[in-house]
Amino acid sequence: MNKIIIILLFSLVSITWGTTWIAMKFAVETIPPLFATGMRFLIASPLLIVLSYITKTPLLFPYGQRNFQIIISFFYFSIPFTLMLYGGKYVNSSISSVIFSNMPVVILMLSSFFFKKKIDLIKKIGILISLITLSVILFFNLESEQFLQWKGILALILALFSHALIYIECKRKCTNISVITFNALPSLISGVFLSCISWFLEQPNIYLFSNKSILAVFYLGNFSGVFGILSYFYLQKKVSSFYASTIFLIFPIISYILEVYFYKKIFFFYELWCILPLFTGILLTLIPMNVCKNIKRRFVNDRKNTKNTC
Repeated sequence: MNKIIIILLFSLVSITWGTTWIAMKFAVETIPPLFATGMRFLIASPLLIVLSYITKTPLLFPYGQRNFQIIISFFYFSIPFTLMLYGGKYVNSSISSVIFSNMPVVILMLSSFFFKKKIDLIKKIGILISLITLSVILFFNLESEQFLQWKGILALILALFSHALIYIECKRKCTNISVITFNALPSLISGVFLSCISWFLEQPNIYLFSNKSILAVFYLGNFSGVFGILSYFYLQKKVSSFYASTIFLIFPIISYILEVYFYKKIFFFYELWCILPLFTGILLTLIPMNVCKNIKRRFVNDRKNTKNTC
């Protein structure tokens, strides 16, 4: 029974994250990014608040951490998710998902840079492979004459780094905070803030919104924004972080399939040769520390044995 639950959770998270990118593409076809992001959080927050009431989970962070809750509202929710929708407007959904599949790589890099976390040789090789192949993918998919595509890619990369930084800080400060507490109130704050800002800056015309874009925003708010997050949280409780993080290798594939289906995207052969080493690099960065040490120990022992036989 436990295995079935794990498979269901893994499948649900993979599908949710894989479909998120195409839903973002649909949403910004007729809805401005700021307004779409604000509506997404305003749709998600009531359900999260109800879940908080039913489960008797506090909405506020513990005393002394509430300033960080405000920071999360803006730098984990408001800014990155707006950048993701803005970037998704000008970049293919498949490329957007590939960029975000590098989250484990960026987290590892930032942890090393800011907190002097040691990185094993295997993980360093993984980082190098990932960065090189991602650069190649972006280069081949980038049409240099379209300046907006450059801006879209930059927006997605900034969103990626913002999420990674907050994630690292959360691992240090929010280890005892419920996923509902983490998402409920910040979603509401972000939704109100972005909707108000959008009303003055973007001046959205509701009558121009297509049914497809409206449904996409509801999908992002309820299904992706609530069930996807909760499913990933419970999956992390049931399996190791290594197995849970392999979802970063699955959801870009789903995103690619959906883009081929909806936008008749042509899948080039060179993309396969880039995606495979990229995923290999990401997988190397996900390998647990104890596994890396064992591999290193075996390598050293093999060298010693080779010298002794010689």
